[in-house]
Formats: sequence, C-alpha cells, structure tokens
Amino acid sequence: MINFTFKNNTRIIFGKDTEGQVGKEAAKYGKKVLLHYGGGSIKKYGLYDRVLKSLKDEGLEVMELGGVMPNPRLSLAREGIDICRREKIDSILAVGGGSAIDSAKTISLGVPYSGDVWDFYAGIATPEKVLPIGVVLTIPASGSESSSGAVITNEDGMYKKGFSSELMRPKFAILNPEISFTLPPYQTACGCADMMAHVMERYFTNVRYVELTDRLCEATLKTVINNALKVLEEPENYAARAEIMWAGTIAHNDLLDTGRIGDWASHDIEMEISAIYDLAHGAGLAIVFPAWMEYVYKNDINRFARFAVKVWDVEYDFNDVEKTVKEGIKRLRNFFSEIGLPITLKEAGIPYDRFEEMARKCRKWGPVGKFVELDVNDIIKILEMAK
Repeated sequence: MINFTFKNNTRIIFGKDTEGQVGKEAAKYGKKVLLHYGGGSIKKYGLYDRVLKSLKDEGLEVMELGGVMPNPRLSLAREGIDICRREKIDSILAVGGGSAIDSAKTISLGVPYSGDVWDFYAGIATPEKVLPIGVVLTIPASGSESSSGAVITNEDGMYKKGFSSELMRPKFAILNPEISFTLPPYQTACGCADMMAHVMERYFTNVRYVELTDRLCEATLKTVINNALKVLEEPENYAARAEIMWAGTIAHNDLLDTGRIGDWASHDIEMEISAIYDLAHGAGLAIVFPAWMEYVYKNDINRFARFAVKVWDVEYDFNDVEKTVKEGIKRLRNFFSEIGLPITLKEAGIPYDRFEEMARKCRKWGPVGKFVELDVNDIIKILEMAK
C-alpha cells in the first residue's frame, strides 16, 4: 500500500423525497443560482417543479441553462460561464446525471478564470477557485456527484478530455433512488457498466498489499451485479435502486483509490470512441474493458484470476490459471450482454476505419495506462480485439 491523503467534502443527502431539501442546501452558497440540466425528462416527471419550488421557497433567484447533451459539449459550458458572469451567479445546481454535473463543473471552473476554460483540460492552467456546485442526481452512473473530476468534449477537433481538482467536488449531492425509477433500461444498464468500470480501473493495480480496498472493490462490483437485473425487471424496486445509486457514488468518490494506483486506459480509449461517435460512455466501456483485459492480463495473471474467483464465482483451476482468467472475462462480457449492452464495436454500429486516429488522439495528452502503459500500436490492437 502506498501513502495517500483522503478527503471528500461532498455532503451526501440520501433517501426518499430528499430533493425537497435542495433549496435549504443551495441557500448556504448565495442568493443567485444557475439551474443546469439536460433534456425534458426532469420536467416530464415533475422533478423540475419540485426543485424549483424548493429553491424559490428559500427566496433564491434562479437562472436556467438546459440543453446538456450526453458527452457534454464545451460550447454549452462556455455559454454557462457567460451567463454566470453577466448575472453575477453565486452557485450552480446541476440536476441530472454525469453530463449535467460535468458541464456544471466546467462552468464553475471557467467563471473566475480570465482565460478559456479549456486551458484546464489542456493541462496549461490550474484553478485557484471555482463557483460552488450542488447536485440533484437523476442517473446513477458517473459518480461525478462527489468526485473531483469532470469530462467535457471540445467540438473543435472532437477531443473528449478529463480534468480533476479537489476544488471541483460538489458541496452537496442529493440522492433519491426514487428519481431513477423512470430511467429507460438502456440508460440504467449504461450506468451500471460505468460504475463497474470505475471500480475495475482501480482494482487492476500493480500496488501490492491492498487487501482492504481489494475487498471493497469486489464488494462494490458484486453489489452492482446482484442488483442490475433486479432493477431492469422491477424498475420501481427501491431497495435495488438504492444499492445501485450508492454503489455508483462509492465507485468514484476516491475511497477505493486509497493506497493504490489505478489504470484508466480503458476510459481513455473509450472517450475517443464516444467523442467521435457519441456512443453512451457506459456502452463504450462494456466494449473496451473486456478487450483491454484480454490484452493485458498476463501482466499479473493472479490478479485477474482473483477477479474471476471473487467477483464472478469462477472455480479456480489450479492446473490452468489462464482458463480461470478467461472464464472471468467471459462472464463479464456475458453480464454486459445480458443487461442489454453491446459487447463489440460492430454491435454498437462503430466502423473500423478510424482506429489509428483514435489511438493517436488518445496518446496526445501523454501516457495511457498505469497497470500497463499502452502505446499507439497497443491501443489499435485493443480496438481490433473489440471489433
């Protein structure tokens, strides 16, 4: 286990009807709020009205910016920055999933900064302050509700890039599992794949003697696996929705990072796919992650065998450890398929003619992968394996 510092300041408010507390929480950070959200679903199911009432009951002045897309765009964040500066906004409230939250984080970065907000993502600026952010979570998936990171897509070149700073953690996050009852099955499944990928990125590490976080990772993965089919069959199963929503937060709030170094190559590769083809992030990860596993497992075959045994209940084959590993990867793929996700690029309708472009863009910002560092040719081979 390596040295670490753990700090997570996000106040989590979890449970039924908790969105009614949003006004009280937001009022702690000023009188003018930018309400940031995506499409019409929050209005269709009444969440928008409940949130707005709570904000106005506290005497808050609300400006709005909707229209956040999956794989959120830099142009909308820049529009939000302009609104916040012009209207002297005190804080931002993201109502939605990871896309709305990451867009809000990007806005919060840009408002106090004199340059272009993309400078942070390009690695040429470091934030000194941000606008406070609050969250009402609608889609358990990204874990952005209490993480320090965000991902945004720059339409100029279609670069999808992440950035992380402790300043970006939301001040509070309201998690009501009931809000996720109306999620379409595909969106639910994408969310489950996303949170599982967050755990697996951390699980496959070269750091030794991390038994506690190994077990926490395994438990989080098994919780998602055990409840995913339940919520797909029973969308209003509160207990199962609650397990998945909390697992999604735990998967990416940095607790599972402690004392270890994760990989993150699968995320980097997938972001190039979704930047170009606008594929849902979770669906892309369901394709890329098993292919990455098949490519790198010999780097630490025993860790992959443990994954198969502890997460997928594969019987350990003492005569053929490789057989154990391959069965674990097979069961991961089968699970993704069972919950309705594509497991190949072909199934997702992704053509094969831009692999080199994606690999080179993936490496543009520096090394890819900590468990195994990948060069351009490695990334192309993984994409070939994902066909």
